[in-house]
Amino acid sequence: MHYVYEFLGLMAVFSVLVVSPGADFLLVVRQSLVHGRRTAIVTSFGIGASLLFHIGYTILGIGIIVAKSLFLFGLLKWAGAAYLVYLGWKSLRADTFEMPDTAEATTPAAPPSALRCFLLGFATNALNPKPVLFFLSLFTALVSHDTPATVQAVYGLLMAATLILWFVAVSSFFTVASVRARFLAWGRWFNRVTGVIFIGLGIRLATQQAS
Repeated sequence: MHYVYEFLGLMAVFSVLVVSPGADFLLVVRQSLVHGRRTAIVTSFGIGASLLFHIGYTILGIGIIVAKSLFLFGLLKWAGAAYLVYLGWKSLRADTFEMPDTAEATTPAAPPSALRCFLLGFATNALNPKPVLFFLSLFTALVSHDTPATVQAVYGLLMAATLILWFVAVSSFFTVASVRARFLAWGRWFNRVTGVIFIGLGIRLATQQAS
């Protein structure tokens, strides 16, 4: 029962992070509206795999090294910021997209490959240094030192599954025809708004301190 209570404590805090809008959420929403449900769901699995990556090195103790090293933390921070700005720039330069069922719609471009979508989701989350501090503090505060690494790994798997399920739900909602039509009616403005938000998140990340 100790492990059950420990896991429930982790999930209570983690659930707040899951539903908080951020770069991952924006990415899944954009993938849903621009490329459709399948693309967004594959991207969600990439984000979930990245979460396992963060939890994995936290369990191994590598997270402490990264968090304590200003150089490593700064390197990860600037890489993540540059990547978010890159996503924003691509969004700003993207052409207007149209609903595929409109009479004037041209033949839509082929959606990105599953591997590319998976890596996009993985990189967006993996290059964010905030999970380094979040999971390090979370596991330090709520997980006992006596809890075996295998049990902690199970915690991580369940947390990743929860995150994936959340983003699958987000993908499903934003690909409902009526919801998608409302957002796509913005056309080029949607690209501009998401581009500005990505760049803003990148700038915010770049100016964030390790402590």
